[in-house]
Amino acid sequence: MADNDTVREIRINPIVPAESVLIATARGMRPKKEEDRAPRDTREHVETCPFCRGNEDKTPPAIATYPEVDDWSIRIVENLYPVLGDDRQQNSVLSFGLQQTMDGYGRHEVIIDNDKHGIAVHDMSEDHLALLLGAYRTRMEELYNSDDRLRYVLVFKNFGPAAGASIPHTHSQIIAMPVTPQNVLDEVVNSKQFYDKQHHCIFCSLIDEALTFEATIYDKNSGEVRRKINVGQFVVERGERFIAIKPFASRYEWEVHILPVQHQADFLGATEEDLEDFARVLKRTMQRLDAVLGGAQYNFFLHSLPHDPDHVGCEASYHWHLEICPRTSIPTGFELGSGLFVNTVSPEEAAAELRNVSID
Repeated sequence: MADNDTVREIRINPIVPAESVLIATARGMRPKKEEDRAPRDTREHVETCPFCRGNEDKTPPAIATYPEVDDWSIRIVENLYPVLGDDRQQNSVLSFGLQQTMDGYGRHEVIIDNDKHGIAVHDMSEDHLALLLGAYRTRMEELYNSDDRLRYVLVFKNFGPAAGASIPHTHSQIIAMPVTPQNVLDEVVNSKQFYDKQHHCIFCSLIDEALTFEATIYDKNSGEVRRKINVGQFVVERGERFIAIKPFASRYEWEVHILPVQHQADFLGATEEDLEDFARVLKRTMQRLDAVLGGAQYNFFLHSLPHDPDHVGCEASYHWHLEICPRTSIPTGFELGSGLFVNTVSPEEAAAELRNVSID
């Protein structure tokens, strides 16, 4: 593909082949309303904020604090407005005709990422991010061990109103549920099918390709170059143990995934050394996104192997990862009606722009 050419092609997600993305760079030139940049409230403390230090009485009692109760920098509390709760102890399923319902059993908690009100992820120290990632891991393990009916624990972060954040103080959320979400299930099932045929993890294969693969495809009639893929073309950031990659079939213009370079199926197996390098790669990736987008609203979420008896034996085929999805545009009727994501920025160009940012 020659430089500066307009891209218009449908790309298939190799992990979930049923999920397609339309890369249409010409669409980026049409008049449209983009999501407003999230206003940054950079104040360290806000008297009325329930998540700020000193306002602990405005939230439920702490489930856990890091590092200390009276001098905490990370605090975990129950969500006052949970989507799932443990008040549904029966976890029963009811059927009437073709309709089925299950009690909304589970847990929904808030992780106050930092005691400083307006600090952004890219401004947090690597040590603090490693502590936060360790809090994610510990709480996930505690929730799995608390009830064998829980099949999946999801950690996610919303930043900005368009991404679903209702409180500006930096925070993440954790939801434990009695079912495996469909998008995670699709990843688990498809990666297992790939492994059964190829005897290799598809996530590891994609990492290997990103680090070693290059190819030039020519038009069979004219002989002109149709596509050129260079080694490292989709790599955004690289640490000793983790890598940040721009997906070839990116759903969002600036979507980036962070994965352990060596195979790991379950985030609970991450070591302290892993978390230290993960924190460094996460911080630098968020610095790059902030430098390019400046205050973009985003979601990130951690996909790890479900603790579900139905998925025993998937340890060799599944690979945990963090998906970072900046929200720079509003979904259109075509996207909502077709289920086909439309990306107006070439993933190759986006990766290059993020990679070429100068950061400390």
